[in-house]
Amino acid sequence: MASTYSSLKIELIGTGEQVGTWGATTNTNLGTTLEEAIVGSADVAFSSSDVTLTLTNSNGSQTARHVRLNLTGTSGGARNLILGSGCQIDKPYIINNGLADTVTVKNTAGTGIAVPAGKSMWVYNNGTNVVDVTTHASSLTLGAALPVASGGTGATTLTANNVILGNGTSAVQFVAPGSNGNILTSNGTTWVSSTPSAGGTVTSVSGTGTASGLTLSGTVTTSGSLTLSGTVNSLASGTYNISISGSAGSATTATKLSTTSGSAPAFGIRAWGTFNGTGSNGSNMSINDSGNVSSVFKNNTGDYTITFTTSMPTADYAITGTVTGGTGDGSQRTLQVHASTPGGTPTTKSTSQVRIIYNGQGGVLNSQFCSFMVIC
Repeated sequence: MASTYSSLKIELIGTGEQVGTWGATTNTNLGTTLEEAIVGSADVAFSSSDVTLTLTNSNGSQTARHVRLNLTGTSGGARNLILGSGCQIDKPYIINNGLADTVTVKNTAGTGIAVPAGKSMWVYNNGTNVVDVTTHASSLTLGAALPVASGGTGATTLTANNVILGNGTSAVQFVAPGSNGNILTSNGTTWVSSTPSAGGTVTSVSGTGTASGLTLSGTVTTSGSLTLSGTVNSLASGTYNISISGSAGSATTATKLSTTSGSAPAFGIRAWGTFNGTGSNGSNMSINDSGNVSSVFKNNTGDYTITFTTSMPTADYAITGTVTGGTGDGSQRTLQVHASTPGGTPTTKSTSQVRIIYNGQGGVLNSQFCSFMVIC
């Protein structure tokens, strides 16, 4: 009976065969065939093309049987190491890629495993495809820090509570917290821990939103819709030019403004104006200057109705004013809220309008220089 061969091409002597020579065959099986499969290493030379290995029915030395394949020569680009005829068997390999390019180890059917240039890998040919030997490790200890190029940090320790910054392909950098209250800021090149600026000037605030618990200092100019809620306080000493243009969204009343000294509160003037009250009855007066006043209408001699641009939050406001010059007896005059009877209910005093008179010893008289202001 003739000899047959195993998947590793070990010669299996038939019964009664090789009388007197079977010892030599057995020695080759043990000293060559099995030794190559267990510990053997063979060079595989590339010459700018793919290489195909095969296994034939011989127990003599064969490259494809070796457990370690050392890839040498010139790759000339990414290449394939193909396990061809006779190699569609279960067998592990150590692939040492000494070439300048990646080599994919595959059999005739599968997609294979890519071995990077200059690296060694364990792979396994399962007869259908070449796959990774290991896909999971319960623990792993590295002898050195994993470099950034391999997905690591390049560092062996991470300082507690520090911020990590990227550093290209070099090891990561760190920013310490610094002093209490510091913030992370950019200096145009990198990030640093720095003390936030104290105060400053808000030059513009545009858009629509709500600010609660806001402290303002310097010159503030806003556009759009601005809503301030809560108490406006903590204003540092100085001169403030606050200009709000656009729509006024549902703002709550500022309860008080802190003064620069002392504890007495200062309350806001909601409307004010100066006008010439000597114009014709039944017409609007000429307003010299004003705030939150849309018109001053003369009802009769020394009798005027003021209409506010924006309504007051309440009709229980205080109004006062002064007057100089005009026609009449030259007596001193005071601003009074108009009533149908002395001390009676005001004729008009609402959130949108108030009717006033300038009264003197000679009665209600016209005046050339009239002024008023509304406080609430």
